[in-house]
Amino acid sequence: MVAPTSFFADYGCHVRILEEARVLQALGERVTVATYFTGRDVDGVDIRRTLPIPWRRDYAVGSSRHKIGFDALLAARVLPLAARLRPHVVHGHLHEGALIGGVLARLLRRPLVFDFQGSMASEMVDHGFLRPGSRWHAVAMAAERRINGLAHVVVASTHHGARLLREEFGVPPERVQALPDHVNVECFRPGLLTADERAAARSRLGIPPERTVVVYLGLLAAYQGTDHLLRAARRVVDVRPDVHFLIMGFPGPHVYQDTARALGLGDHTTFPGRVAYEAAPSRLALGDIAVGPKLSATEGSGKLLNYMAMGLPVVAFDTAVSREFLAENGRYAPPGDAGALAERILELAGDREEACRLGRRLRRRAEAEFGWRKAGERLLALYDGVTHRPAPANAPRAVP
Repeated sequence: MVAPTSFFADYGCHVRILEEARVLQALGERVTVATYFTGRDVDGVDIRRTLPIPWRRDYAVGSSRHKIGFDALLAARVLPLAARLRPHVVHGHLHEGALIGGVLARLLRRPLVFDFQGSMASEMVDHGFLRPGSRWHAVAMAAERRINGLAHVVVASTHHGARLLREEFGVPPERVQALPDHVNVECFRPGLLTADERAAARSRLGIPPERTVVVYLGLLAAYQGTDHLLRAARRVVDVRPDVHFLIMGFPGPHVYQDTARALGLGDHTTFPGRVAYEAAPSRLALGDIAVGPKLSATEGSGKLLNYMAMGLPVVAFDTAVSREFLAENGRYAPPGDAGALAERILELAGDREEACRLGRRLRRRAEAEFGWRKAGERLLALYDGVTHRPAPANAPRAVP
């Protein structure tokens, strides 16, 4: 796997890379992840890192000119590494991973699987790196089309992404497979904490015991809807002072904490900062309602699956990805409408029976449709197809 990011960090595409590697290993495959110098190691995953670039030893989330240096070092790392390991499949994550992996796959005469987790050009716009309609945006779109065409098969993290690849980027339908984000339903599950443990954990975070807690766990950024969430929180607290917002994630939690204080939300918000992926289930267990205000039209939204597996009712902006995961069991607001987002939260805060019912239905949906075991079996069958390996007699293989 070629992972052009600071693997492992506790969000988004990193979770997909990690869980894919874990389930493939459980199915008997050997997986090596080549990634940047930065990031933290994970037990049981073979991670090979680049050297640092001399002028910058860290890497911020999102688009950055420094990624050119990181990606050049990654390309230099994977070539001799692959020459030693002789992989059967090159699996490129994100567009830079597909580009580096495409060169590697041709040199080795191996198939390339491209893990598409959203439009590269759209992400650069979301992060303010490009202006829509500009010349450089057109260049990025053209480059994206070329990269999409390098792979033997493109695996999209949502059905919406698969449609985008076929209809907007012209990838032949037979080379596109939708493999939505999934969730570890054994780790993320209801009932992790007793009532006493839950109360004690809330108290340690300074959350008054009588509050209804709305949880968010993910990146903090404009395109993630963090600003809209805070404006919605202000409206919710005006009506229901017994509601508290536990907003977890990074980067810059202190910046958003200052914004919350300026909105008069200091006593109704808590910003604990980065939460390790391993600790995410116990933190989400402190919530009564979960919120997903992401605005991006092309990226996945794995946080919604974590909420679902925890049995939390979910309020989200009405995007194609949100509908794909939550279906009729979500509560939706028009994208960017903080007032409507507040109304949906208030509806669930005022009807605990309905909130619990939705949470149970979302948990059942996560178990039935989005467990990583099923995803691993599909991914392995895809590998067998592109390498022309015969499928085992008892396929699909079961995860021990």
